[in-house]
Amino acid sequence: MRILVIRTSAMGDVALTIPVIAAMREQHPDVGITLLTRKEFSNFFQTSGNLNLFIADFSRRHRGIPGLIRMCRDIIKTGEYDHVIDLHDVIRTRVLRFFFRMAGIPVSVIDKGRQEKRALIKGVSRQRLRHTTGRYYDTFARAGLLLEPTAGPWIIPNAGTQESMIEKTGFRPGINIGVAPFSKHSLKEWPVENMIKLLNRISETSDAEFWLFGGRSEAGRLDELRPQVPGSHNLAGKLNLHEELALMARLSFMISMDSSNMHMAALTGTKVISIWGATDPATGFGAWMQPGEYSLSIPYESLQCRPCTVYGKGKCRRKDHACMNWLTPEIVFQKISDLNIL
Repeated sequence: MRILVIRTSAMGDVALTIPVIAAMREQHPDVGITLLTRKEFSNFFQTSGNLNLFIADFSRRHRGIPGLIRMCRDIIKTGEYDHVIDLHDVIRTRVLRFFFRMAGIPVSVIDKGRQEKRALIKGVSRQRLRHTTGRYYDTFARAGLLLEPTAGPWIIPNAGTQESMIEKTGFRPGINIGVAPFSKHSLKEWPVENMIKLLNRISETSDAEFWLFGGRSEAGRLDELRPQVPGSHNLAGKLNLHEELALMARLSFMISMDSSNMHMAALTGTKVISIWGATDPATGFGAWMQPGEYSLSIPYESLQCRPCTVYGKGKCRRKDHACMNWLTPEIVFQKISDLNIL
């Protein structure tokens, strides 16, 4: 049996396919898997055996409707497929599904729970929703591929990658704390002055090194933060994705916003303290298999406007970003101390 799995964005959502693919490799080793994704995410799957990648070229060859027709033909040329599993369900993948069905290939599609998420955001329901990775498992089940979740870590960098990471960074054993202070959307960012105060408070009680994670576009902001925190290192643009994952795997723990760095660190098996404002792990986007007490936020009972968004888009309707501003460095430091992970 051969299946095609589709997930092309965003980075965190692509990363969350990894536990499902790991379960497939272990529990259905006879099934051939091809993952349709983007080139920039291929490093996630370097250690995934029994997995082929089909790299989408949405900027040129696979651009627009003609490009999607071409993509469908390109995929079918790689061999016969028995099933297509769409873990994305956006306009582009709906078009692809149509073409695959026209070719006689059955398709199973993720149920994203859009109505449930809207109800949670509107305050109509406070029910904790199915995790995104759980929804991926459900989609495979609808394709007839029942899976049991496996224990992590799910991303295991190879020895060569770990060596190159150490050579580039000078990473040494000890208390090494990852910090991912930024996010794609401002509603998901804790005030940077709070992060600086927290990290300095940690420095007062431990001989910690801080590793600052972010994209190339955030390198300047991290450069401004670094001199204000003793023992900190700006990694933006210094490592490739697999080297970043190798460093994450060796951290004592990570402090992160609701971002792809949160997901990646969790998938390497590292403890992740995640800070939540306008979004909430109840929508299904928390760090996979992390204890609930590792997710820090102002309780709904104290601030009933949160969560106000699923993905972090938009602006604060209160105008004061209370969900983040009320979460003080003292509160976060005390929580880290109580969890006894320092």
